[in-house]
Amino acid sequence: MSATRAGTTTTRDDGPGDDGQGDGGRHDSGEAAAVSTTGLHVDDREGPAAEAPTPPSDDTASDDTASEDTASEGTPSEDAPPGATGRFARWRRVLAGALAVLLVAAGAALFARGQQIRDTPATANRALTDTAGTDRVSADVSSALTTVFSYAPGTTAATKTAAQRLLAGAALKQYAALFGQVEKQAADQKLTLTTHVVRVGVVRLTGDSAHLLVFMDQVYEREGKAATSAPAQLSVTAHQRDDVWQIVDITSR
Repeated sequence: MSATRAGTTTTRDDGPGDDGQGDGGRHDSGEAAAVSTTGLHVDDREGPAAEAPTPPSDDTASDDTASEDTASEGTPSEDAPPGATGRFARWRRVLAGALAVLLVAAGAALFARGQQIRDTPATANRALTDTAGTDRVSADVSSALTTVFSYAPGTTAATKTAAQRLLAGAALKQYAALFGQVEKQAADQKLTLTTHVVRVGVVRLTGDSAHLLVFMDQVYEREGKAATSAPAQLSVTAHQRDDVWQIVDITSR
């Protein structure tokens, strides 16, 4: 069957198709061959249809939202909440206070330790460091021992008086108890005793107290007889009173 429309001829075969589909086949062929009255195919006239934007799927939207949330969490907010800033400031003050307390405690511990070191017997003993003080007590004790242990028949009274000034405490009591006998022997036997201090060692010097080890040579002379000498070793304790060292204890070694 032939039809002529607006100068365009379209031929449609109404007979049965080769594929044996009957009317169904003819219907499909007719639609495929349909043309517009202007001589153009319907598809050519209308042109490509504007494609509508495809809405994002639920999965894509979820991924975008998760990405935004991750970015928000990873980037610190420039405008921090006032509460967070206040807590940070309080913690910083607490930390500074704790450090100050620790520093004070450490300083106190070091000071106490220093005091303990300074107060030990070794550091308190000025005999190890005070040369002038050691020389002074050595000189005073040596002079006192030379005076109280040197006498002659006519000088016992002067020696006894000097002992009252140079000795004190237990040393003076011991000396007074013995010197009565010495005074009588010196008069009867014409005895002369001369003492020489050979060496003095200051064992300990703390404040106004000193402990010394003294080595002496004593020479005995009796009228009409040859002089004899004997060494002596004394342990002496002295106290400083009115800027003078007095012997307060004497022990023979």
